[in-house]
Amino acid sequence: MTIKEITNYLEELAPLSQAEDFDNVGLLIGNAKTKVTGILVTLDALEKTVDEAIANHCNLIVSFHPIIFKALKKLNGDSYVERVAIKAIKNNIAIYTMHTALDNSFYGVSAKMCAVLGLENRKILIPKENNPKIGMGMIATLPTEMTEKDFLNLVALKFHAKGVRHSNFTHQKIKKVALLGGSGAFAIANAKAKNADAYISADFNYHDFFKAEDKLLLIDIGHYESEQFTKSLLVDYLNKKISNFATYSPAGRIILSGKNTNPINYLLNNG
Repeated sequence: MTIKEITNYLEELAPLSQAEDFDNVGLLIGNAKTKVTGILVTLDALEKTVDEAIANHCNLIVSFHPIIFKALKKLNGDSYVERVAIKAIKNNIAIYTMHTALDNSFYGVSAKMCAVLGLENRKILIPKENNPKIGMGMIATLPTEMTEKDFLNLVALKFHAKGVRHSNFTHQKIKKVALLGGSGAFAIANAKAKNADAYISADFNYHDFFKAEDKLLLIDIGHYESEQFTKSLLVDYLNKKISNFATYSPAGRIILSGKNTNPINYLLNNG
């Protein structure tokens, strides 16, 4: 199978036309006509994930985040972005990225977050005009309402969060939950307008927490933590779509990257 045939399947799940205008999605490195020997699926395309692709004989990396976001004006290896691009090109490895195209998919990033928490009755939080099935974030319900503390513990457990930041308790039960993978402070007002009891996202700043106004519980679980299951979503999807991949490429495999690409570390204070 060619890269184009593989990415056609990915674009059934997340058409590139759904991506935000500011984004850089699609085939960033490589030729669409190249035959695929193996696929490595990762959240971030870094040097260590390119090395992982090489070790596993994969010549296509499917990455959620785009390694090339702003225009490259040079390519001499001074930055980690340039080094990734150089290593991929030298080793004939293509990089395809999905980012906000998958964010806006009804079965994308936020849907996977809902599944992890066992949420029901999913709807798009910020739907695109004329299409309620496309847009950023989701709002859904817990099967059974929970206390705020119990819900925070559940969120921390399910998302393997080493630390969860949250706004003041509202002292109300949690039933309706809004969520959005990645940097989601821009959607706080939307979560409030839809009467969410809690809103889960990442990258809230100090002043964002004031916006809760005791009307909902804001929960920041971390950028990586909110999107970490995206690569599993894509591996499962590809395995269903091209279960006969080995027929086309005898050595071909679809591999879930084993690399943790979270750039944030935590010093836990037990004092």
